[in-house]
Amino acid sequence: MIKIGMMIVDRYEILEKIGTGGMSDVYKAKDHKLNRFVAVKVLKQEFSENANFVSKFRIEAQAAAGLMHPNIVNVYDVGEESENHYIVMELVEGITLKKYIEKKARLSVKEAVSIAIQVSMGIEAAHNNHIIHRDIKPQNIIISKEGKVKVTDFGIAKAATSNTITSNVMGSVHYTSPEQARGGYSDEKSDIYSLGVTMFEMLTGRVPFNGETTVAIAIKHIQEEFPSPREYVAEIPVCVEQIVLKCCQKSPDRRYQSMAELIADLKQSLISPDEDFVKVADPDEEASTRMITDRDMVQIKRQSENRDSMDEAMRLKKDVRDRDRDRRDNERYYEEDEDEDWDDDEEDYDPKMEKITTILAVVAALLIGCILIFMVGRTMGVFQFGAQQGEQAQETEQVEMIRVVGMHVDEAKKALLDLGLSPEIKYEENSSYDAGTVLRASVGDGLMIDKGTNIVLTVAEATEGVQVPNVTGKSQTEAESVLTKEGFVVNVVESYDAAVEKGIVISQSPEAETKAPAGSNITIRVSQGAEDNKVRVPKVIDMTEMDATAILTESGLTVGTVTQVENAETEVDLVCYQSYSEGSYVDKGTAVDLRISTGPSQKTYRYSESITAPTEAPEYQSGMEVWVTLVTHDGTQLLSTQTTTFPVAANYTGIKSPSGVIRYSFTVKTEPITVTNPETGETTTEGGGSEVKTIERQVNFTEE
Repeated sequence: MIKIGMMIVDRYEILEKIGTGGMSDVYKAKDHKLNRFVAVKVLKQEFSENANFVSKFRIEAQAAAGLMHPNIVNVYDVGEESENHYIVMELVEGITLKKYIEKKARLSVKEAVSIAIQVSMGIEAAHNNHIIHRDIKPQNIIISKEGKVKVTDFGIAKAATSNTITSNVMGSVHYTSPEQARGGYSDEKSDIYSLGVTMFEMLTGRVPFNGETTVAIAIKHIQEEFPSPREYVAEIPVCVEQIVLKCCQKSPDRRYQSMAELIADLKQSLISPDEDFVKVADPDEEASTRMITDRDMVQIKRQSENRDSMDEAMRLKKDVRDRDRDRRDNERYYEEDEDEDWDDDEEDYDPKMEKITTILAVVAALLIGCILIFMVGRTMGVFQFGAQQGEQAQETEQVEMIRVVGMHVDEAKKALLDLGLSPEIKYEENSSYDAGTVLRASVGDGLMIDKGTNIVLTVAEATEGVQVPNVTGKSQTEAESVLTKEGFVVNVVESYDAAVEKGIVISQSPEAETKAPAGSNITIRVSQGAEDNKVRVPKVIDMTEMDATAILTESGLTVGTVTQVENAETEVDLVCYQSYSEGSYVDKGTAVDLRISTGPSQKTYRYSESITAPTEAPEYQSGMEVWVTLVTHDGTQLLSTQTTTFPVAANYTGIKSPSGVIRYSFTVKTEPITVTNPETGETTTEGGGSEVKTIERQVNFTEE
C-alpha cells in the first residue's frame, strides 16, 4: 500500500498522487539520491498478484529503460518493495494529448502534423531498438509545458497483451489495428495504424469508429472502410488526408513500412501542403473490406471477454469445464502458435455462444449491406430527402463561377482565390492578345461549383518568348551567367544530392528548350553534395514557444536556453530571438537558444537627493530623533531609517513609479500646566507627557 510521505527503497519519497489508470497509480516523488523529481508508477494490487504478468512486465519495462530519446518519457528504474511493483520514470509537467484535443475541439493541420512528427520520432527510436509500443493513443502522449511531445508507457503494453489484461487496462479499442482486433498479433506497423487513428482524432476531434461495445468497434476496424478526415474537415490538405489513410490501411503491407517513411511524408506535407505526393498501393483482396469470419468472431469474442473482466472470463470458462482444465487451456491459448490457438478455441468454446455470435455477425452484415445500398441509392438520386440535401449543401459550400476570360492573369487569380477556388495556370502562344491575358477557363461562366475546385486558366504568352537554355549539369556560376545573358532572372535553390557534385545544377524550371517571356524567373536547383549531418535552421521568430519547439524538432534541432526578455517590436509570448539565423547550416542536434518577448520595456526612474529635516513642522527641533521613510506611490518602500541628524542621503535607481512620499515621525514632549481655581484657591496640574507627530512630503522622481 502506497502512502504519501513513505520512502521506497530508501530513495524515492512519495509526495503526491498525480494520476491513475486501469493498471496503475502514478505518484510524484523525489529521488533523494540524484536530487530530482520523478514519476513513480505503481501496479495495482490485482496485477501485482499475477506472477506471470509481473515477470513479463519487469522484462519489458527494463527493455524500455534502455530507451533515451527527447520524445519518449524515459524509464529510470524498475523494482519491487513490500509487494509494490513500481517503475520510476521521467516527470513531465503538462497534459495528455487527449485532454489537449478536448480543450481545443480539434487541432490545426500544422499543429497536428508537428505533434505527429515528434510522436513518430519517439516511436522510431523504440522500433530501432526492437521495442513495439502496442498501445499508441492520445492518452499515452504528453505535451509538456515547454511544448515538447513525449510518448509514455513503452513496454507496458506488450506485458499486458501477453497476459490477457483487460481492455480498460490497455486503453481504448478505438485505436487498435485490425490484426490486433482479430488475434492480438502486433508489430511495428500496428503502431503506425494506431498513430494514424490518433492523427485522425487530432485533425477532426473525433475517433473514426464508434460503437456500444468493444466488440462492435473491433469489428468496424476489421470490416468497415476507414473514413477520410476531409469528410469532417474540408480544409485538410489532400496529402495529409492520404498520409492518415495510408497509416490506417487494413493490410499491414499497404501501410508505411517504417516510421522513417512516415516522418519523411509528414515533413514534406509541411513544406508542400498543396502537393499530392503520398504513394498508396493499389487495393488488393487482402486489404479490401470483407465480411468477418467465424474464426475472427471467436477471437474477438474471447478478447472482449478478457477486456470486460478477467473474473468474468474465468466464470464463463468455468461453465464449460472445471477450474483446473480451464486454467491449463487458458495458459496454452496464449503460449501456442496462432494455429494451435484456433484448435483450442474450437475445442473449448461454448456452442451456444458460437451460435449467438454467428447470428450477430449475420445481423451486422445485413445492416452494413442496407447502409451501403442506401448510400449508393442516395448518390444515384434514388433516395432524395430535403433535410439530407440541405445538410449536404451545408457540408460543401458552392460558389458561382465568374467570367475571367479577357482579364489579366494576376487579376483573375486574385478573384478566384477570393472565391475560395484554386487557379492553375497554363500558357499558350497567341499573337492576338497581350501577354498575360486569360484566353480560356476550364469551368464556364455562371456555373455553381464547390469551393476548392481547381480552375485551369489558359493564358496568352507572347510569341516572341525566349527559348530557355539548358543549364543542368553546369556550375552555378556558369548557369547564372548563361541565363542572365538571355535576359532571365535567376532564383537559386540549394539541395543535397549525393550523386551530384557540390555547386552543380541538378535541375531547372522552366525546363530547357521551352519558351519563357524575357525577364521571367528561372529557378535552378544547385547541389550541396551529400548531406553531411548538416541541417538548415528554420525561422521561428514571431512563433509561440510551442510552435518554435515543434519546428526545430522537425528540423533535427533541439531547443537550448529559453529566456524572457523585454522587446517592443515583438508581441508578448512570441519568439523575438534565435541564436542561429534562418537559413544557416548547423550540425544535427544543435541547441538553438530562444528569447521570448514580454512586451515593451517599462519606464524607470531614479532619486538622488538629500532628505532635509522636517522644518515645516513647528514642533520639530534640531536634534530630535526622527523616523524617516520613503515610499513610492505603487507601494514600494525605498528607505526606512531613524536619525537625529539631517540631511539624509538617498540614492535609488530602477524605480517603477514616477513619484512618492517622504514620511517623518517624531515624538514631541509637552510641559505640564498649573491651574488655580479662583473660587477655592486650589491649584491643579494638567497636561505633560509626549505625543507622536507625523508629517508627509510629496516628491517626484527623475526619469532614467
